[in-house]
Amino acid sequence: MIEKIRMAELTSEEARQHLTAEAVVLLPMGSLEDQGIHAPMGDYLAADLMAVEIAKAARADGVATFVAPVIPFGGRDYFDSSHGGISISHATLCGILDDMFACLNRHGIRKVMIVNGHGGNVPAITEVTLRWRQKAGMFVPSMYLWQVAYGELPGLIGKEQAAKSSGHGGDPLTSVGLHFYPDILRADLVRKAPEGAAIKGMAISGFNSVSIDGAKIQVPIEALEATETGAFGCDPTLCSAETGEKLVARLAAIGATLVRDHVAPGLHD
Repeated sequence: MIEKIRMAELTSEEARQHLTAEAVVLLPMGSLEDQGIHAPMGDYLAADLMAVEIAKAARADGVATFVAPVIPFGGRDYFDSSHGGISISHATLCGILDDMFACLNRHGIRKVMIVNGHGGNVPAITEVTLRWRQKAGMFVPSMYLWQVAYGELPGLIGKEQAAKSSGHGGDPLTSVGLHFYPDILRADLVRKAPEGAAIKGMAISGFNSVSIDGAKIQVPIEALEATETGAFGCDPTLCSAETGEKLVARLAAIGATLVRDHVAPGLHD
């Protein structure tokens, strides 16, 4: 098996030889938005590196797995208020995914899996994967990394600590960042998320919601109205490189199992 994992590093001849109908291609995607005043805005960095880790683990199981260039800009949502952030419309993101699927499908590369690092991408992923299943029989799973990680954290660090450290700007992304790129994450700026934000006399309970008599009500607010530090509902000081290492290993194992046992054998209708 060729040592190169990233599709961008393949020569055209290597692509013809190795990107066959049997190969699996991972499509990483993320966002460029506020991840907390301590963390790099590009969570696509972590999604890209996680895709490589999944590919390495899948290759260890004998599956020829490659990683496509990452989509760095996330679908537009309440994080559009992030200073310096770049997001794209739902229609644009759907168009990018549509075009990527079309190119891969044209060349017979149909064993595809998305490695997603941004919640705002989920609606576009759902729309496009359903469309390609309906029109071409492609069945493309999407691994939303941080959603999976939230579920894994209690078993890795304990329920009590996971409840305190989990949230936007905290675990899992901050710990994963401390593992992958501690040199660009500002540990000196890490602090507990602020509390007590309100809007129009209502307590803010999330990046798009308020609480009324204990009920969560969706409202059109922006992230900066919920928190001035980018962190919400968590204590990022509890995050660590050790937790990040455990999370990366677990996510890679889950992703590789999905690739080996399901994507590689073929999921097409």
